Amino acid sequence: MTDVPEPSLSDAFHVFDTTLRDGAQREGINLTVADKLTIARHLDDYGVGFIEGGWPGANPRDTEFFQRARAEIDFKHAQLVAFGATRKAGVRVEDDPQVTALLESGAPVVTLVAKSHVRHVELALRTTPEENLAMVRDTVAYLRAQGRRVFLDCEHFFDGYALDPAYAKEVVRTASEAGADVVVLCDTNGGMLPAQVSAVVRTVLADTGARLGIHAQDDTGCAVANTLAAVDAGATHVQCTANGYGERVGNSNLFPVVAALELKYGRRVLPPGKLAETTRISYAVFEVVNLTPSTHQPYVGVSAFAHKAGLHASAIKVDPDLYQHIDPALVGNSMRMLVSDMAGRASIELKGKELGFDLSGDRELVGRVVARVKERELAGYTYEAADASFELLLREEVEGRPRRYFEVESWRAIVEDRPDGTHANEATVKLWAKGERLVATAEGNGPVHALDRALRVALERIYPQLAGLELVDYKVRILEGRLGTGSTTRVLVSTSDGQGEWSTVGVAENVIAASWQALDDAYAYGLLRAGVEPQE
Repeated sequence: MTDVPEPSLSDAFHVFDTTLRDGAQREGINLTVADKLTIARHLDDYGVGFIEGGWPGANPRDTEFFQRARAEIDFKHAQLVAFGATRKAGVRVEDDPQVTALLESGAPVVTLVAKSHVRHVELALRTTPEENLAMVRDTVAYLRAQGRRVFLDCEHFFDGYALDPAYAKEVVRTASEAGADVVVLCDTNGGMLPAQVSAVVRTVLADTGARLGIHAQDDTGCAVANTLAAVDAGATHVQCTANGYGERVGNSNLFPVVAALELKYGRRVLPPGKLAETTRISYAVFEVVNLTPSTHQPYVGVSAFAHKAGLHASAIKVDPDLYQHIDPALVGNSMRMLVSDMAGRASIELKGKELGFDLSGDRELVGRVVARVKERELAGYTYEAADASFELLLREEVEGRPRRYFEVESWRAIVEDRPDGTHANEATVKLWAKGERLVATAEGNGPVHALDRALRVALERIYPQLAGLELVDYKVRILEGRLGTGSTTRVLVSTSDGQGEWSTVGVAENVIAASWQALDDAYAYGLLRAGVEPQE
């Protein structure tokens, strides 16, 4: 049995994470053992109380995870939890190999799943309600006698309660009396609503006296609300997954649940200072599972505290709390001002301040910027998605001249269709930089890639900082669909220097011309970030 970390919080309330077990059932997620170990470290660093690592004995990957976790992770806050089922019907608990595997995992805590829906008992387990209760009683008592702490998940509890409330409550009562520390009521099908959850939890708590937890799926879009409704009704153990991962549409999302408990309920459920790590941990887990972060996720999404309308900006200029429910810094996020054709003077002033410019005393300058943004967005540009292009536009107005690092004489891109079905993409650029005429040709796997490489070939000798830039994303949108292939095209390019990313925009009737504009801005902004002065 592994050493158990000293609890950094009271045991009176549990934050229990099941990303590595239930969250891993999401379509598109396939975690290696190394992935699971990395996520476990992140979750422990965040300060959750319990990390459910998987089902040892059910598959080799989970068995290996528990072996390696014991040896490789020095848990500071969390206790590792093994998941498994109660003994099989008609089998002595001591003889059930999957129960033995739970002990061999070395996890100090075990979560058992049990049937609490009488039809599932009869149709899925093919046993009697009485034997199911004995399976619960025997397994909980046996694991307790072996020194393990036991939580019991009542699968399909709310549906089972609707069919036969007396039996569902008897499963809870049996588990508690056998020694289960917490009995978790599971909305396995995800069909409940907050008022229903609250009413059931309150009744079961009063009728059984058991300590209750909640496990909510998100099939009605109410998993977080259902989790908080259960807490309102007396549950003191919440089961969640990072970013709401889980089968079908997912589980209760760990981050908004924790943020609500700490910031709305005033209940400390993480170690001091850890709430500010919320956004970082969310994105770290997104990175491990190789999924794109949800920009509109509550609390941690990049749009969670983004403001676009001019009316909002005017109010935020007076007091940010007028249009924000919390200070985003509390969860490690930040406020963003989006510049668009909806922008007013306040939006531009606030965005300028965000970029380091005090525009409050120059109404004429702000007016020019507002007018220019509106004019260009009418033509198809979008600055809320291209902050770097907006900063270059703003600097041009503030400094009275474009921030140019090179002048373009001409460029061209050629796509050659070869007889063998392959394509050759070649680009040539002719530029002037620091008094030199530069001509370069390069090939790429597409015309835009070829242009990007030709620019590098031409400029890297004069601007070696460009060697560290990498184009990380490229998006094309047709703006006037009714014109078909003759439509106006908008291109968004995301670029990284290894320290951060920025986005730039180009618009033209020709997709390559729009791409060139975006690349031009991307290079200029990269050199600006590197502290390079523009040419005179």
